[in-house]
Amino acid sequence: MTPTGTGTYTPRPGAAPLPRMIAAQALLETKMLLRNGEQLLLTVVIPTLLLVLFSTVDIVDTGSGEAVDFLAPGILALAVMSTAFTGQAIATGFERRYGVLKRLAASPLPRWGLMTAKTLSVLVTEILQVILLTVIAFSLGWSPHGNPFAVLLLLVLGTAAFSGLGLLMAGTLKAEATLAAANLVFLLLLVGGGVVVPLDKFPQGAQDVLGLLPIAALSDGLRDVLQHGAGMPWGDVGILAVWAVAALTAAGTFFRWE
Repeated sequence: MTPTGTGTYTPRPGAAPLPRMIAAQALLETKMLLRNGEQLLLTVVIPTLLLVLFSTVDIVDTGSGEAVDFLAPGILALAVMSTAFTGQAIATGFERRYGVLKRLAASPLPRWGLMTAKTLSVLVTEILQVILLTVIAFSLGWSPHGNPFAVLLLLVLGTAAFSGLGLLMAGTLKAEATLAAANLVFLLLLVGGGVVVPLDKFPQGAQDVLGLLPIAALSDGLRDVLQHGAGMPWGDVGILAVWAVAALTAAGTFFRWE
């Protein structure tokens, strides 16, 4: 620093521009996520194994056609849930427990900026997941159809819904409770969310309830577009939009930083 006058220095000390702070925090969050072996197991290894296993071994009746055509959209939905909900809930819950969030909240980065950085980190991870799973699915004989814009909209809404639910859980429960609850929800939705088991295999009453879950809406919406070549699945889009607004609003209202 060089003095230019009484009490004035160049460059003047102060916080970096907000976009630069958010980008730096998002990069840090992404690096931490990719270096975490447990998170990689949850977000990359498990979806990949499920896709390969159920596509090559006749375990579940996925109806007519190639199994991978049914499974690939559901596994993409599972990847979104594993990153935006399960992984983010667990990581944020322990950051809250160890006082990391409390210290970050005292930094020049505003709280909404921190949440934005976390969301950007989730999106970067999901892009890597989608690329990997798509390459594997193509190698297994996947032949997708449909409108790419509809797929993108479903993935964005699904990310928003699961991210809000993950932050809500991490910001209201203790870290240990978040760890147990997030993994339990992951397993339950894996089985009952239309990811690998078609919803029509369940009783009609259960189908009506399960179809309202965000994982079911995301799986079915992606399947309608990518497997059946449908247009915009407005019903599933509406369900995801409601979940996204409700979850993000609740997370913003009830999230505790300490």
